Amino acid sequence: MENTIPWAEVLTFSNLPFDTKTFQILQTHISYVIITDSIVYKIKKPVNFGFLDFTTLEKRKFYCEREVELNRRLCGDLYIGVVPIVKTEKGYQIEGEGEPVEYAVKMGRLPEEGMMKGLLREGLLTKAHLDLIVDTLVPFYKSAETGEKVNYFGSLEVISFNTEENFEQTKGFVGKALTKRKYEHIVNYTRNFIKERASIFQKRIKEGYIRDGHGDLYSANICFDDLKRVYIFDCIEFNDRFRCGDVAQDLAFLAMDLDFYRLKEFSDYFIEEYVKKSGDKGLYEVLDFYKCYRAYVRGKIGCFTSEDERVPEEERIKALESAQKYFDLAFSYAGGKPKVAVFMGLSGTGKTFLAKEIQARYPVAYLSSDIERKRLLSLSPEEHYFAEFERGIYSPEMTEKTYAQLIEKAIEETSFGRDVVIDATFREKRFRDNLKKALEGIGIEPLWVLCTATDEVVKERIEKRLKEKTASDALFETYLKQKERFEPPQSEDNLLILDTSQELSKVLGYLEEFLDF
Repeated sequence: MENTIPWAEVLTFSNLPFDTKTFQILQTHISYVIITDSIVYKIKKPVNFGFLDFTTLEKRKFYCEREVELNRRLCGDLYIGVVPIVKTEKGYQIEGEGEPVEYAVKMGRLPEEGMMKGLLREGLLTKAHLDLIVDTLVPFYKSAETGEKVNYFGSLEVISFNTEENFEQTKGFVGKALTKRKYEHIVNYTRNFIKERASIFQKRIKEGYIRDGHGDLYSANICFDDLKRVYIFDCIEFNDRFRCGDVAQDLAFLAMDLDFYRLKEFSDYFIEEYVKKSGDKGLYEVLDFYKCYRAYVRGKIGCFTSEDERVPEEERIKALESAQKYFDLAFSYAGGKPKVAVFMGLSGTGKTFLAKEIQARYPVAYLSSDIERKRLLSLSPEEHYFAEFERGIYSPEMTEKTYAQLIEKAIEETSFGRDVVIDATFREKRFRDNLKKALEGIGIEPLWVLCTATDEVVKERIEKRLKEKTASDALFETYLKQKERFEPPQSEDNLLILDTSQELSKVLGYLEEFLDF
C-alpha cells in the first residue's frame, strides 16, 4: 500500500476554494466526506478489502471518475466532476493548481429534509414518494446497459458465488447475530432455490432483465426535492459484480428496506407499481429470493460494523441489533417459521427472570404483560403502581386489553421472522386459547413454559423485587389470590413444567433443550 498524505492536514476548512458556514467531516470505512453549505467532496481512502482496491492514486482517480460517470445516469447534475487535491507552499488545497496528490468527487449538496431515511424515521414517507421512485427507475432500467458482458452477472455461477460468499463470511456470527437453526434454514433455502429454479434465472437473462443497475438501492441513498424530483445516488462503482445483475435484485433491496421499517404496505405498493409500469411480472418469481439475499447482506454488514473497534461502542451494539433483525427478515423470506415461547405462571415464580435469560442468550423479541399494560396507560414501566387484586390498572378490562396487545405484537414480530418470548401469567385458559388460535393461523405452535416455585421461595423473591425498579407490581397477597383462581394447563401441547427453585444451570439446561432455538 502506498504512503498516504496526512489527512488531518487535508480535511480542514482552510483548504477549501470558497467560504462556507457549514464544515462537517463524515467518515465511512472507504471514504472521507466533506460537507459544506452547497458542495460535498468525497475522498476515497487508500484501502483494499478484496472486493475493492483503492490502494494507488491511479486507482482512486479511476474510481472517482467511474463514480461520477455511473451516478450521472440517475442524477447527472448532482455529480459535478472529479477535482484534484494538490500540495502548495501554503499546504494542501482542494481544487488547487499543481501536481495532484489526491482526488475527490465533487457533488452538489442534497436537501437534508428530503433524505428518505429521515422521512422513514419520522413517518413522513408517502406513496407519492414511491411513485416518484418508480417513475424514475422504470426508464432507467429500460435503458441501462445489458448484453453478454452484463448478462454474466445474472448467471447461476455469479449468483451462487455471491450467496456462498455471504454464508462463509458470517459463519463466525452464528449464535450471536442469528441462531444456527436460522442460518442453516437460509443456506438450505438459497441453495435449493438456485438448484431447483435454474430455469427461472435463465429466463430472466433471456428476457433482458439483467442490467448494469445501481447495486445499493435503499433509503440511505435516496433523496427527494419537495416531491418534484428524486435523487438516487451513490451507486456501487468499485465492483461490477455488486452493481450488475437482475433488476429484481435492486428492487428487492428497496422493498426489503421498507419491510425493515415495518412498512409492508408500502413495500408491496412499490413493487406492484413497478410491475404495472414496467410489465415485468416475472419479477415476483425471484422477489423473495433476492429480498432474502439483500437482507442477509445488510445483516452481514451490521456484523462487520459490530466488530469494528473504530466504531463507538453504542453504535456497535445498535449495529448488532440491526443485524439480528435483518437476518430474521431473511429467514422470513426463506419461508422460515419463528418460534414463540410463552413463560407463564403465577407472580414470583421466575418467569420474567428466565424469559430475560433467554433474551440475553438468543436474538429474540421480548414481550411482557407488565410492560405492555403500563404502555397502554402511558405509565413508566419502571415505576410501581400498586392496586388491589383485579382493581385499578389490573382490572379485568385492562387485563383483556393487555393480552390482546401481547397477541397482536407477537403476530407482528413473527411476521418479520423474529422468534418471540412472551412473559405473562396467562392465568386464564381463554387467553392461552386466544394466543394459540392466532398463532395457528400463521402455522406456529407455541411452546409453553409453566414456571413453579414454593410459597416460601415466591415470598422471598417478591419482597426482594419490590425494592428494585421493575415492571412488576405484584405483592405476595397478589400471588395468593392468583393461586386461588389459576387455571392450570391440562392439554396444551409442547408444555414444560419447571420448578424454578432448582439450581439455575439445571433449569436453563432444561429450557434450552425444550426451546431448541
